[in-house]
Amino acid sequence: MDVLYCGDAKMADGLLISVLSLLHNVREPLHVHVLTAHITVGTKEYQPLSDDTVAVVRRQMRRVNSANTVTKHDVTALFNMEPPLANMDTIFTPNCMLRLFVDQVPDMPDRLLYLDTDVVCRRDCGEFYHQDMAGIELAGVLDYYGRWFFHNHGLRFDYLNSGVLLLNLKEIRRTGLFERARRLCVTTQMFMPDQSALNRLVTAARIMPRRFNDQRRLHADTVFQHFTTSFRLWPWVHTLTVKPWQVTAVHDQLKLHEYDDLLDEYDRLEPQLKDKN
Repeated sequence: MDVLYCGDAKMADGLLISVLSLLHNVREPLHVHVLTAHITVGTKEYQPLSDDTVAVVRRQMRRVNSANTVTKHDVTALFNMEPPLANMDTIFTPNCMLRLFVDQVPDMPDRLLYLDTDVVCRRDCGEFYHQDMAGIELAGVLDYYGRWFFHNHGLRFDYLNSGVLLLNLKEIRRTGLFERARRLCVTTQMFMPDQSALNRLVTAARIMPRRFNDQRRLHADTVFQHFTTSFRLWPWVHTLTVKPWQVTAVHDQLKLHEYDDLLDEYDRLEPQLKDKN
């Protein structure tokens, strides 16, 4: 199973937790690919994920299965050749657009499971990963909130959350989806630019059931839980953002203890990380 993550040095905690969750639930060999870059936007500087952090993840993966691999791909040069100029200095970091360069990385597999680093795998995801993707560019789940406000083909629900995506890279290269999405990010400022570009330009997407990207709360059949920002109505209307590595908040604010074994393992390994959130 080939899995893709993207981000800078601040992804370390989320990357470790997400990979550990896959190790807990996936029995086939895991091949993790991490796209990272050194990006400068004015006075802001985004450092790439360090080799030391990759080594921590690699050691843990190989303890579980010696066939497991993790590879860091520095895409700084690719990013600088085609920077998303219209979206470089927004509330969303340019790192969110790194996945749009994966079609240009040599020797990448034709099928990739893309995960945001705030996604936790709760059950075996083989059904999602091994689905027939003939003629399909990507498969994903409707965005919990965005589906009500963004429509790309008429009024039907079709706006996907990009935190969990199965990518058919061979088909994406054929259609030029990521190439066109990169160009759109260069010229047009968008809310959640990479997600918006993909939704606007994809021509062959498969909408999957909610359980493959649960964005609101845990359900009995949840396969992937995505720790996104949510709206809460009590005791007042407010937003709530809790990430998996914020262990105390996971317990106290989300009242969630489903992943205690996983988070205990993370707590033991976290001091070894060189990169921090």
